[in-house]
Amino acid sequence: MALIDHFKILIILYLFLFSVPLAANENNLALDIKKSLISPCCWAGTIYDLDHNPEIELQIEQFVNQQKTKNEILEFYVNIYGERILAIPKAEGFNLMAWIAPIVIGVLGIITIILYFKTPKNISSEVISDIPDVTFDDEIETELRQMD
Repeated sequence: MALIDHFKILIILYLFLFSVPLAANENNLALDIKKSLISPCCWAGTIYDLDHNPEIELQIEQFVNQQKTKNEILEFYVNIYGERILAIPKAEGFNLMAWIAPIVIGVLGIITIILYFKTPKNISSEVISDIPDVTFDDEIETELRQMD
């Protein structure tokens, strides 16, 4: 009798553990797609951030319910609006600069800071007490007097 009770508990746990993630996976996919697309109404934020596009949100939910993949849904919107609709540019062609430039600039900045702190700060604070002897000092003085 105890074996049957343990078996029932295992079945309930199995159904709970594996049915909830499937439903959550669909919601996560729709949420991920909404975060990956720029809102075409104002091009100022993602569809997730702005609530200006209930039609697109509904359409994304329909695509997810039709078991379409993220890439298929994103390609659908890229075909309509162009690559501008993608919140994260594809890392190919000129868009590769959007991925590489921040890394290069960051590394150069770190190197500059390291070199700045490693340079010696041996600035002498001695006051020069001896004025160097100018060999033509007398001639310069006489010419200056003549100009006056």
